[in-house]
Amino acid sequence: MSSATSSFPERIELSGEGLILRDWTEADLAAMPELFDHPDIAYWTPIVSPFDEAAALARLDRDRQLRADGTTILLAVTVDGGAPLGEVMLRRDFEGVVELGYAIGPTHRGQGLAARAVRVMAAYAFQQLGARQAILELEAENAASVAVATKAGFRLLDRPLITGEEKGRPFALQTWGLNRP
Repeated sequence: MSSATSSFPERIELSGEGLILRDWTEADLAAMPELFDHPDIAYWTPIVSPFDEAAALARLDRDRQLRADGTTILLAVTVDGGAPLGEVMLRRDFEGVVELGYAIGPTHRGQGLAARAVRVMAAYAFQQLGARQAILELEAENAASVAVATKAGFRLLDRPLITGEEKGRPFALQTWGLNRP
């Protein structure tokens, strides 16, 4: 069975680098708007805006469907398994490659949470999913995300820009990669 069609575990909890990455639950719904309803997240990510409790419920439902489909995992970033501080995403792109993404709530930034969460998720992809490469797709103008990629050990790859339009604005994404050690 190819990695693109095999399923993910029903429950996932990853720990490392002082973090616990865990499944989102209904108990997190009230906290999600505080994390994701922010101009930076609206601008740089495909997360819907405005992000309210209805959007949180829709995201939780979509998370569960994507996991059941075996394509994507969305995990809450925590330091102790409790209150969510942000999110890290893993999406299977094609054979042997996974795409990672992240969003950290504005009041929790500056603590290295995104870089640490990306490293933990990349380790999971390499060790448990057999991925050969993890990628990040970032806008060069997003200095914070470029800093996360660098801190997490990713290198800018020599690939064409990915261009498109999202939320009414054009974007051009660079691809950053980290190979399995």
